[in-house]
Amino acid sequence: MPLTKLSRLAQEKPLRVLLINAGEPDTLTWSGLYQPLRLAAKIVGPERLHVDVRSPDKFVGGDQSHWHLVLLVADEAQASLKPANSRKLIERCRAAPFWGGVGAGVLWLADAGVLNGVRTALPWALYVDVDSIADHALFTPHLYEVDEHRLTCCGGAASIDFALTLVETLFGAGVQAQIKETLCVDRVRGKEERQRVALQARFGALQPKLTEAVTLMESNIEEPLSTDDIANLVGISRRQLERLFKQYLGSLPSRYYLELRLQRSRQLLLDTHYSIVQVGLMCGFSSGSHFSTAFGALFGHTPREERQRKLAPPPLGSDLN
Repeated sequence: MPLTKLSRLAQEKPLRVLLINAGEPDTLTWSGLYQPLRLAAKIVGPERLHVDVRSPDKFVGGDQSHWHLVLLVADEAQASLKPANSRKLIERCRAAPFWGGVGAGVLWLADAGVLNGVRTALPWALYVDVDSIADHALFTPHLYEVDEHRLTCCGGAASIDFALTLVETLFGAGVQAQIKETLCVDRVRGKEERQRVALQARFGALQPKLTEAVTLMESNIEEPLSTDDIANLVGISRRQLERLFKQYLGSLPSRYYLELRLQRSRQLLLDTHYSIVQVGLMCGFSSGSHFSTAFGALFGHTPREERQRKLAPPPLGSDLN
C-alpha cells in the first residue's frame, strides 16, 4: 500500500517528530529507529526536520500539539513494564496527526484498544501477551505497517528498515541513500516482508491449516497455486480457508498470495541482475503489463522505477561532516 498520506508530512517545515523512549537507550529497537532519523535531520537541516526525544514522564507533562508524528518506543523485553501513566501517555500520542508504536510500544497501544481494526505489526515474541482487547487489532506478520495515520513496527532490526522507509517517503531516495551508505545498509526491507517466525509463533499450534497454507504459497512463487488448490492440499474448504485468512491476517488468500509474490519480485529487482521480464516470470506473472500494474498498485511505482532507484548513484555532497 503506497504511503501517500504519510508523504504529506514532507510539506511541514520543519517536520516535528517526537520519539518517546520508554525502554533502554542501548537496544537495537531504539537505536535502529533513532540513528537514521538523527542522520536525516543532519542532512536536510533543522528547517526541514526536527527530531525530539522524551521519556514518558517528561512527555506527559508537556504540550505536544506541535508535533506531527509521535512514536512510542520500547524493546520487547519491556512488554510488561508499562509506564504508570500509560493511558494518559497514549492519549497524548493520539493527539498528533500521525502516531504509533515500535516494539513493545505496539502492544501497549493495542492493549489500550486504540488499534482496533488497524493493520498492526507486533513483534512475534509478544503474541503470547495479546489479551482480549488487543486482539481486536489486525495483527499481521509484517515488519511494519502504515494504516492511514497509524504506524507500527515490530522493532529489532526492522526499526532500521522502518526508519529508512520514513526517510525516503518524507525526504526522497537521495537522502535515504546517504544514510544507507553511512550506516553500511545494503538493502531496505519493504513493509510487507514478514517476520520470519511470526506466523508459526502465533498460529502454529492453534491454526496449523493457516500456517500450512502460507507455507505452500511461499514454496510456489513461480507457479502459483489457485485458492482451491491450496484449500484441497491443506484439507479444508475454500470458504474455511478464506475465513482463516480474513480473521487472522485481514486479507483474502488470493490477495495475501499476490503480495508475497510481489514482495519477492521487489527483492529480486533490488538484489539480482535478472531483467524485469525475468523477474516477473520468476514470480508467476506471465504478462509484463500485469506484473507492472500489480507492482505499481502495491508499491506506488513501477518495477522499472524500482530498478532505477537501485542503480542511481548517491547524490553529490553526501559527506555528513
